Amino acid sequence: MGATACGKTALSLSLAQTLNAEIISVDSALVYRGMDIGTAKPSFAERAGIAHHLIDVIDPWHNYSAAHFCDDANALINDIHSRGKRALLVGGTMMYFKALEQGLAELPEANAGVRQELANEAAEHGWPAMHEQLTAIDPLAALRIHPNDPKRLQRALEVYRLTGVAMSDLQLQTRSKLTARPAKFALVPGSRAWLHQRIEQRFSHMLENRFMDEMHTLYNDKRLSADTPSMRSVGYRQAWEHLDGACQDQDWATKAVAATRQLAKRQLTWLRSMSNVTDIECDTLSSDQQLARITTVINPDYPRHD
Repeated sequence: MGATACGKTALSLSLAQTLNAEIISVDSALVYRGMDIGTAKPSFAERAGIAHHLIDVIDPWHNYSAAHFCDDANALINDIHSRGKRALLVGGTMMYFKALEQGLAELPEANAGVRQELANEAAEHGWPAMHEQLTAIDPLAALRIHPNDPKRLQRALEVYRLTGVAMSDLQLQTRSKLTARPAKFALVPGSRAWLHQRIEQRFSHMLENRFMDEMHTLYNDKRLSADTPSMRSVGYRQAWEHLDGACQDQDWATKAVAATRQLAKRQLTWLRSMSNVTDIECDTLSSDQQLARITTVINPDYPRHD
């Protein structure tokens, strides 16, 4: 695991070779076809010789959720293990890691009728009033959800109206499908400045590799819009706004880099909250040292190169 631009891809390739492993991507953007440059997707050359899973599995106008990921990842883990190999999960979508390890609540599917009913009430009374309604039935959810976040407010109220049970209570009823406890490692930089420099360099590299050509293709696809989940990914959102005329030439790139920094900050916050994780100093250890640190934890007999 690790923040964006920390070097997960390069380390995972060496680790997969060392451990006789297949890689399962844990990235909410890499699942989409046609989103290659802006996601820093591993190239075909990088993937050669090592099986990679959950990359290019869905078109960007479709949705891919944490529930989809858990189902797919569990099936892949079992399949990989059945062939006598290790499953190496690599990525920065921390919500996916958490969902896989802790399980997901069995929440009802979206109901168009209930959603319209809630939208009508909100139009009449306002979303702050809907938040007060949520506070009365699910105070824990109300603490997490801002009064000006209509999408999440609507979902929490919808779940209660469909089930008669607070969403927070349903979310406590989770169970992981993993059959073994995984070894967990996080690439963590000691220097935030190092990470910011890496983010800026990678974004510049994306632009040089014609990210905007990729973006034009997506922007001109009538099946996509600014509200499509795939287009809300960091970088893509700002590029879409630029093509829509909402951002000037330089403004959108600056906003994209700033948004990537904020993403990295959230990822590092997630990592600090997770238990039983071995930190790997990605800005001070060489690639060989990082590899040795991980393999020594997994196999104490592996030779150290500290």
